[in-house]
Amino acid sequence: MRTLGGVVEERVGRVLGAAGISSGRLDRCRVLGGGTYNTVEEVLLTDGSRYVLKTPPPPDAPGLSHERELLVSEAEFYRAAATVGVPAPRVVGTPTSRHLLMTACPGDMWDDRFTADEQAALRAELGALVCRLHQVTGPGFGYPSGALGPLSADWRTAFTTMYAAVLDDARRYGARLPRPPDDIARTAASAYEALDEVTVPRLVHFDLWRGNILVERPAGRGEPRIGGLIDGERMLWGDPLADFVSLALLDDIEKDRDFLAGYQESGGRAEFTDPARRRLALYRSYLYLIMLTETIPRDMGDEHDAWLRDTVAPELVAALDELTR
Repeated sequence: MRTLGGVVEERVGRVLGAAGISSGRLDRCRVLGGGTYNTVEEVLLTDGSRYVLKTPPPPDAPGLSHERELLVSEAEFYRAAATVGVPAPRVVGTPTSRHLLMTACPGDMWDDRFTADEQAALRAELGALVCRLHQVTGPGFGYPSGALGPLSADWRTAFTTMYAAVLDDARRYGARLPRPPDDIARTAASAYEALDEVTVPRLVHFDLWRGNILVERPAGRGEPRIGGLIDGERMLWGDPLADFVSLALLDDIEKDRDFLAGYQESGGRAEFTDPARRRLALYRSYLYLIMLTETIPRDMGDEHDAWLRDTVAPELVAALDELTR
């Protein structure tokens, strides 16, 4: 039985038709929670097939500078992930700036239901998958959406552009940062020479916290496994170390021995030299700046604001302090 109104049915039906799927096969559609920028809907067909439809906010909606054309980046991530056999959604039809239709991956958001041994095995499996992602190289450095301009020939140019853009967003929205934006800019600039070690643009998801990793237990039995890496809209071509920030959100990836074992056993390089740690501190500060700034146009509520102030802001300070040692 259908649970959607006529307007929604017509809109989703048009998207299905453009992808070569008869709108008459549409059974129902429901909004999924968890998204902070795009609207995410689950689309079910009469034969039981499941798809996910993403729709961005209106073009005049407030947002951060790098968030324009996020669906372009997301489609690029799924295309690239498929080339190395990493489980991820498959784009259906031709993506546009106004919608992205993709297959639904099996599993549910990774949570704490698994035993310690199962969690360790999943972290090792994740390490191997991320290593495969990092084998994919791109045509240049930066965001493929073009939101901040064309891809750059070198990582320093791309990353410093990204960093300047989020600081400009923080000034524009009056974000409550623990230090003035100009001070943060000067501290970051003191470590930019470490970026020059990165010479090959590689696929970086940049949002691989557990909420964007689906885990399934086949047939309800047996060992759990990763069913899909989703929400690739923040992807970029850059330094693989940048992925280690969200993989250990508000923590230290060097403590995650299971992940690192899976990553290194699959051929990934994870050498925590002084320049590598400086780059990691830069990437942590960049992500925490995004988190502290995006809440203003999103208006995510007092409770979220308090968490940012009490938890994320101190982590930004710690990352900046690491750059000055």
